Amino acid sequence: MRAILQRVRRASVSVDGTEVGRCGSGYLILLGVAPHDSDRTARLLWDKVSHLRVFADETGRMNRSLLDVSGEVLVVSQFTLYADCRRGRRPSFAGAAEPAVASRLYERFCSLAEADVAQVGRGTFGAHMEVSLVNDGPVTICLDTDELTTPRHR
Repeated sequence: MRAILQRVRRASVSVDGTEVGRCGSGYLILLGVAPHDSDRTARLLWDKVSHLRVFADETGRMNRSLLDVSGEVLVVSQFTLYADCRRGRRPSFAGAAEPAVASRLYERFCSLAEADVAQVGRGTFGAHMEVSLVNDGPVTICLDTDELTTPRHR
């Protein structure tokens, strides 16, 4: 799985002009799923996201997690995170999971978030969506579960 985390003051997502999800202060999470992903990778990614310390403490240092600050979340599916642009001018999306697999794992990730966070907004899987946000910082972080499971090389 791949996720782009944007620390936000607020974010919303609309389909055909109708808002379908929103969050207040917390994360907008753009989420991509690969064919080899599983419930285990969804859990691994959620654990990383929810405990990542990028929110300010009382001294202004990024030292608090989403859970520490009772933050909110908006999760939007985005298969284009698996775009392969190495050849030609049209990206290949062969690295993204098939919709049935991606939808199930997107829902699993959202369910994990809902178990820990009071407000979890969702996009509409497979729909053309319009996302609005007010960045906080800005702080934008890219996470990939393949990198989280590979030992560090020094």
